[in-house]
Amino acid sequence: MGSTESVSRAYTVADGNVLLPGPAGQGPWGPTISGHVVGGILARSLEQVGGGPDLVPARLTVDLLRPTAIAPLEVRTTVRRDGRRIRLIDAELIQNDVVVSRASAMFLRRGEHPPGDIWSSPVAMPPLPPDPGPLPEDLMMFVWGYGGDGQSGGAMAFTEWHDATGPKYAWIRQVRPLVEGEVTTPFVTVAMAADAASATSHWGTGGLRYINADYTLTLAREPIGDYIGLAATSHNSYDGIACGAVAVFDAEGQIGNAITVGLVNPAESFHPRA
Repeated sequence: MGSTESVSRAYTVADGNVLLPGPAGQGPWGPTISGHVVGGILARSLEQVGGGPDLVPARLTVDLLRPTAIAPLEVRTTVRRDGRRIRLIDAELIQNDVVVSRASAMFLRRGEHPPGDIWSSPVAMPPLPPDPGPLPEDLMMFVWGYGGDGQSGGAMAFTEWHDATGPKYAWIRQVRPLVEGEVTTPFVTVAMAADAASATSHWGTGGLRYINADYTLTLAREPIGDYIGLAATSHNSYDGIACGAVAVFDAEGQIGNAITVGLVNPAESFHPRA
């Protein structure tokens, strides 16, 4: 087995079929791997098996079943359907012979776009963030959050969300490769950003009190460019269970949506990282 010492800025290093996560992947809920890294690992394997000419990744569902330690991981994939227009792939993330997370993805074949207009509720993202200049070496990912008015924001500006009673927005740019020596694909990039649908939709005046249990991303097309935008569109909660939704953007416009559910967690258990 290899060593995570070979991981520089990447979240993981590949050792055959095993991925070795490094400390950069630790999430905000304790000494475990962040959900966006877990989702990225699963999306990567699903795309490797399910991608193909004219096939678009149209839906990804990630179930975060158990805390995932910063320890070797393996992904097992299964082709559930391989039709002419639809390909459905399942994946399981294995650690110490236990399934810690699972995911499924649907890939659809492109076709001729039909004429006509269809109504959709209008959602707009605030502008892309300014050039942040040199970033800290230990930065997990670059996030520019906007408060409820959509006018004021800042890097990792979660503190602004405490006082924002309106919608929350975030532009996210990955600054680390998921796997050492690999270029992170557009699908994996948006899959990783979609994990933040929980924070974007569930953050309230008391901070983030809900730990995400899952998320589902739907896409009409893959993103273009480095930035993924999330705009909160709804939040509902009762008896410590929350469900939320966000619209998903790239620099050219909305490309899909994401939904997520969460469970209430103690306030002191959340420690956001820059």
